[in-house]
Amino acid sequence: MENFLTEQIKKSIDLKSSILEDKAMINQILEVSEKLIEAYRAGNKTLIAGNGGSAADAQHLAGEFVSKFYFDRPGLPSISLSTDTSVMTAIGNDYGFENLFARQVQANGVKGDFFIGLSTSGNSPNMLKALEECHKKEIMSFGLTGESGGKMAELCDYCIKVPSAETPRIQESHIMIGHLLCSIVEEAIFGSGF
Repeated sequence: MENFLTEQIKKSIDLKSSILEDKAMINQILEVSEKLIEAYRAGNKTLIAGNGGSAADAQHLAGEFVSKFYFDRPGLPSISLSTDTSVMTAIGNDYGFENLFARQVQANGVKGDFFIGLSTSGNSPNMLKALEECHKKEIMSFGLTGESGGKMAELCDYCIKVPSAETPRIQESHIMIGHLLCSIVEEAIFGSGF
């Protein structure tokens, strides 16, 4: 049991170390941060979506933007598309689960908003449809996926492919990258401004 536990921790550390050493990925996180800062400074919002554990991560990140991350400051508009059970069940019942996020992007998104999609496989049909809707509405899209990127890699304006095929490790890295975005945006808009 102890060996299993320490191996799991080591896998998480090793993956994050590989991200730290990947200069291209670090630069991509910085580029996405800049686009996100531009969207917020222009008065736009983030729409964040995911399924299962990634739905919880979407809700988590929206909470960080709306409330605070490191310090007290005005809230930043952000909507998690996987938290309103009435909306989700209405769309699922009337239009099918594959339209769950696209319908909300169509209803709540405007040109200049910023969509963040989390999917370990990169192939969730409801995520792919949401990304298609983002293109129609001129909403910038950013995907967080696993190593393959799936079909999302082709549909996103930006896609960070975490170099792993293990769902728990991918999700741990997704929330780390999400936290990096939150901290950079908060500091750039309300802190020292870099």
